Amino acid sequence: MGKPSEASHSGGIRILEGLEPRSCRRARGQQYKIGQLYMISKHSHEQSDRGEGVEVVQNEPFEDPHHGNGQFTEKRVYLNSKLPSWARAVVPKIFYVTEKAWNYYPYTITEYTCSFLPKFSIHIETKYEDNKGSNDSIFNSEAKGLEREVCFIDIACDEIPERYYKESEDPKHFKSEKTGRGQLREGWRDSHQPIMCSYKLVTVKFEVWGLQTRVEQFVHKVVRDILLIGHRQAFAWVDEWYDMTMDDVREYEKNMHEQTNIKVCNQHSSTVDDIEGHAQTST
Repeated sequence: MGKPSEASHSGGIRILEGLEPRSCRRARGQQYKIGQLYMISKHSHEQSDRGEGVEVVQNEPFEDPHHGNGQFTEKRVYLNSKLPSWARAVVPKIFYVTEKAWNYYPYTITEYTCSFLPKFSIHIETKYEDNKGSNDSIFNSEAKGLEREVCFIDIACDEIPERYYKESEDPKHFKSEKTGRGQLREGWRDSHQPIMCSYKLVTVKFEVWGLQTRVEQFVHKVVRDILLIGHRQAFAWVDEWYDMTMDDVREYEKNMHEQTNIKVCNQHSSTVDDIEGHAQTST
């Protein structure tokens, strides 16, 4: 395990996205951290089936001299069937994206790389604040000189892909029994408390000629959809995690990781070396 690399904005690398999504929801500090960990573990388990999904390779405490104590995770995301047809045509039948995350809440760094596409990477920095997305200077130092698009994500009113929609996870319909939160209406960010915002700075690098535009559009849409769906679920599952302590959610996370790995890894235990060998040959 090492420290994350710096996001490169020069040296001939084309920046496909300087995207800054902002997603607000009703929660504060430690509450959000627990809800986020719960949501990620449950969502990964639900989305893992028939050899596709998320394999947890590493999950352990990590100390950084600047950011302090945190948690490092490494995952392999198998997702071939979820790719558009043009992408499936140029990748192996089975391949994975590697996710490495350094969580120093309320600041996190996440990096995605692909063994088959060594010239492709996604770098995400996240900051959390107790406001409704009003801090326009939150990434001024990190994004200096980078052309950005600010994108607000509304967990209640933004549309999600139909295949992911569940009425039980719709903040417009869901009502929490434990907190009374829910049934959000348009304009809810201006009238509800508590409220906090997840700010993300997303940078994509790609060097493959002829695919830049398609990859840009695809990554833009995928990142936005994932953030929207994940935050809706964290909100709608609040009664499941609201009474948890950090120790409780870490134990839940551990158990879910073990169960998810069983669902995903059996089919891939003999294929990972083949995938990496194919990537090296292609390079």
